[in-house]
Amino acid sequence: MTAPASTHCIEITAPGNPDALQMTTRALPSPGDQQVIIQVCAAGVNRPDIFQRQGLYPAPQGETDIPGLEVSGTIVATGAAVTKWQRGDQVCALLPGGGYSRYALAHQHLCLPVPKGVPLLNAAGLPEVLFTVWFNLVEKGQLRSGNVVLIHGGSSGIGTTAIQVARAFGATVYATAGSDSKCRICENLGAAKAFNYNSEDFTDIKALTGGHGADIIIDMVGGDYIQKNIKAAAHRGRIISLAFLKGSRIDVDLMPMMLKQLVLTGSALRSQPVTEKSRIAAELLNNLWPLIETGQIKPVIDCVMPLENAAQAHRLMESSKHVGKILLDCRQ
Repeated sequence: MTAPASTHCIEITAPGNPDALQMTTRALPSPGDQQVIIQVCAAGVNRPDIFQRQGLYPAPQGETDIPGLEVSGTIVATGAAVTKWQRGDQVCALLPGGGYSRYALAHQHLCLPVPKGVPLLNAAGLPEVLFTVWFNLVEKGQLRSGNVVLIHGGSSGIGTTAIQVARAFGATVYATAGSDSKCRICENLGAAKAFNYNSEDFTDIKALTGGHGADIIIDMVGGDYIQKNIKAAAHRGRIISLAFLKGSRIDVDLMPMMLKQLVLTGSALRSQPVTEKSRIAAELLNNLWPLIETGQIKPVIDCVMPLENAAQAHRLMESSKHVGKILLDCRQ
């Protein structure tokens, strides 16, 4: 089992709609000292891939323009300084790009072993959401047992994972989703109540918590949710923005933020240095991998499509009809 000189992959032919995603063949670089080459089993589809395809989120300087931020697969080659892995090891990995491919490069410290009990293909849905949830919910949100947590987009890949992580840490979880059926899925994953944002007001969380509100709010929506988040937050609550699907520009009354002593913050995982992401990888292995292996946290997979159907996968994600992760099967 060795790495080939080239690989079939998906490239973005020009910024635009999903039809810009086309299958092509690219040369496969030799791994750097700290890198491994993974024969990809599956790649996860994520919102940043959509933004990159639209021309709104370019790859970091010096990284491949092939989309795809997470994969699972088998290591087929290692760089000169790689000590953690050897050929034949099965891993899932966080990437700066390049996941929509039969073969992909990954940094050795951003690879994690496939958890026991999780199929190799399903493991492709773990890295991006777990890195994101740990960094934002656990660390920036200061998640503690007894916290009240509100997760917007509860039926998304990040949302379904965040619900499970928060419950595993002893929090009371609330979520929002776009239909009654999606709300029930959120509740089955551990949410005490999920609000259908088309018919319910999530600021009712104040009444449901005896006036306390949410200690932590994970927001991927933005727009008019920003003011509502401030209203829904508890005293000294933490509001963490991960995306702005409804826009990042809005008139906001910040007086309640001051009076409640709130923290409004956000982050972008892709731009974090390898040293920081390596630190998070170690935290995941120590703290979340045991919960995955005992079944307390499970990857929620909506569907698996062939790699050549990447455009269809993007259309599904943009429709928001999916629940959990969309994966691309990259096996030949």
